[in-house]
Amino acid sequence: MGPHWMLYVAVENADATTAKAESLGATVLAPPFDVFDAGRMAVLQDPTGAVFSIWQANKQIGIGVTGVPGTLCWADLATPDPSTATNFYRSLFGWEITPGEIHTEYLHIANRGEFIGGIPPADTYQGAPPHWSIYFLVENVDGSLDQLKQGGGKIVVPATVIEKTGRFAIVQDPQGAFFALFQLAAPAA
Repeated sequence: MGPHWMLYVAVENADATTAKAESLGATVLAPPFDVFDAGRMAVLQDPTGAVFSIWQANKQIGIGVTGVPGTLCWADLATPDPSTATNFYRSLFGWEITPGEIHTEYLHIANRGEFIGGIPPADTYQGAPPHWSIYFLVENVDGSLDQLKQGGGKIVVPATVIEKTGRFAIVQDPQGAFFALFQLAAPAA
């Protein structure tokens, strides 16, 4: 596997979550282990093939800042089997997964009522293996793309409008890891 961004999901107990994930059809790639005194983690592969990690905080809680430029704001699951993935993540984390209002083929993922990600239609990432795509919030996608190019990154999907939502672009850092940039739509006047 080449360079990539890893999605970490906070859990209360890494050992119990790993056991539950395995009972739901996940493959344990790295069983729970301590990361010094920062926390405890495991690396799992969901039944459709996408890899993610779980994080049980100790001294390091994980993401503590959200909603400002430069922070993680979304995660999309590319999978050939949205139905199996939906059942797995609902059962494992209690996530609510529902069709979008505008694009009903896109499934929205909410955790305790807060939208955190989605599952695009199965044919969106043709040829790519199952994976989680990480999105970072930016003030201006075009300006961020200019900075990315200056820093040696590549644009994979140019800035694209999502109706009534914002703009995004899929990019690659100089090491080859893919991620996405997202700019919120301006509020309606």
